[in-house]
Amino acid sequence: MKTFATALIAALLVLSPLSAFAEGVNHKVAIHVDENDPQVMNMALNNAQNINSYYQSKGDTVEIELVAYGPGLVMLREDKSPVKDRISAMSLEMANLSFSACGNTHRNMSKAEGAEVALVSEASLVPSGVVRLIELQESGFSYIRP
Repeated sequence: MKTFATALIAALLVLSPLSAFAEGVNHKVAIHVDENDPQVMNMALNNAQNINSYYQSKGDTVEIELVAYGPGLVMLREDKSPVKDRISAMSLEMANLSFSACGNTHRNMSKAEGAEVALVSEASLVPSGVVRLIELQESGFSYIRP
């Protein structure tokens, strides 16, 4: 009976959530940008770098997705982004960082300007930035708004 109890306790420890800490944990973070303000854009990128550095130092992994819509879409515009070079550099350094551009905002900007608005190559177009944030949160992403 003692052997069975010992085996049961060992099995429970292996299957417990605490065992995940020994192997590293995967975190998921959504960062929201909806302002055409270089300070906010840089704060969002700082948050991404700091989050990545912190979890790397702990042996954990982290997936970071930055979602831009409304006036914040300027952050991902090829012609107007004040942080374009930084996005490019960070994308090369952090394979776990992605950028989502709101399709609704992109379509409206393109219509208003009479031509397709070019986005930085690191950006992926999603149908709706707001909906993307909802989907990310529903799939376990933590939400950050700088």
